[in-house]
Amino acid sequence: MCQVDEEYNGLLESPVASSATKKCNKCKETTAALVLKPGESLCRGCFKEHFVHKFRAMLGKNRIIFPGEKVLLAVSGGSSSCAMLNQVQEGLGQNAHKKLRFKPGIVYIDEGCLLGQSTEKRQKTMAQINSLFKMTGFPHHIIPLEMVLNLPPSVLEPVHLATDDPAGSYKEAVDHFMQSSPVHSVDPRVDRSELSALTDATNPQLIAEAQTQTLQELFSRVKTLTAKEDLLHTLRRHLLVSTARTEGYSKLMLGENCTRLAVKLLANIALGRGAQLAVDTAFCDPRYGDIVAVKPMRDYTAKEISLYNYMWNVPYVFIPSLETKTADKSSIQRLTESFVVKLQVDFPSTVSTIYRTGEKLQTASVTEDIERAPLKCLFCMCTLDTALGETSAFQATLISEQLSNVGTTPMQASLRPDTQTKCGAPCDQQDGEEHCQAQAVCCSHKGGDSMNLESLLCYSCQQTVKDMTSVEFLPQYIMSEAQRRNRRSEKKSQIRHEISEFLLTEDGDSPSIKADS
Repeated sequence: MCQVDEEYNGLLESPVASSATKKCNKCKETTAALVLKPGESLCRGCFKEHFVHKFRAMLGKNRIIFPGEKVLLAVSGGSSSCAMLNQVQEGLGQNAHKKLRFKPGIVYIDEGCLLGQSTEKRQKTMAQINSLFKMTGFPHHIIPLEMVLNLPPSVLEPVHLATDDPAGSYKEAVDHFMQSSPVHSVDPRVDRSELSALTDATNPQLIAEAQTQTLQELFSRVKTLTAKEDLLHTLRRHLLVSTARTEGYSKLMLGENCTRLAVKLLANIALGRGAQLAVDTAFCDPRYGDIVAVKPMRDYTAKEISLYNYMWNVPYVFIPSLETKTADKSSIQRLTESFVVKLQVDFPSTVSTIYRTGEKLQTASVTEDIERAPLKCLFCMCTLDTALGETSAFQATLISEQLSNVGTTPMQASLRPDTQTKCGAPCDQQDGEEHCQAQAVCCSHKGGDSMNLESLLCYSCQQTVKDMTSVEFLPQYIMSEAQRRNRRSEKKSQIRHEISEFLLTEDGDSPSIKADS
């Protein structure tokens, strides 16, 4: 596909035709106002109908959000999340056809502390976001990223709820909703005083300077932009889930579009998250148990969203991020985005092809696997992909890392067992304990009270931790949960050792009888 232009030496050119002379491909009457892709020209009316129908169809066919349910909309201020907010607002309007029946709320996380923004600059951005949210009339929560340092360890514990037949539950919820409110529609708006109370509680002036410095110090210890973006995504998601639980929401609505998911799919493969692709790109993400994350914008391309926002004046706020004004090769995520976007210009089916391939990774047993898996990653809360056999690709990767360690040959590594950690990570420093504490790996030099972070993380999150020079500034809720899991694991091992002589082997004999024979 990438060699087409080379083979034809630039002679293959796509004809550019003005949409002013074309008729709408749908109604065949009105002059087309835009071209979504080659061969698909639509007028303003048909484009809006197409855009609205796609959003309603995505929610309707999945039947994840029940009538009367509280849904938290994660809005970053960008075009995609603001378009999602606009669709929810119109779907709850009085004149909407087939009205939406859930109760929305909005949350925005201010990440200005990581960009070195002053308090005045952050307040100005929050004022713009606050005015944008007030126009909707929905309850909203503006939360600084520093609040992630105050989260409880329970945010890392998935809460699994007993669920019956989804189809039957949805029908029962619809019947109950229609009987309880046969005339009045759902009115999610709240009093203005209540809105101001929600906003004032998270004013940046109320955030302690020490928390801002701690968070900045944490990210200064991360060496690469790739690891910084991955860590930021993890902390942001923890804060969103905690906010949803605290405020009584059961669903979390994200604004990730088709283009973003295509980039995320390829980037996650490069980051070693291949085992988690089905969960990361699916419409429904059940890894948190009681809080289900949904992606209703996953069928929209970035071009569709930009055209809709421009033609119907949907307001949004440009907010810089860690990737703003960075080079294409500054991070894996940024490089993948540049590759996909540039390829999409010459080959318009690039994003849709990647996206449809990701859809095939979704299986019917994803939810069951997530709920039944006993071991979860401490960061991303997905199933651990490191508990594999000796012949797995993961073990081969660990061996390759050990053999390629600078300054240590395979023979030297075999002759120096004291430089190998229990988790397989090399340790060739003179002072093994201090080195391993700095690298956040479990080591044979450490005592029993130390935390084995790597054994609690999936492969990709292990790489993020390895890019950190120190983990002392990680949020306390992560460290506390790591200590709890380690103590539980040690207790299990101790109990199993105590009862080992009473356990039966595969042939039905106990170990003590087998030893006597």
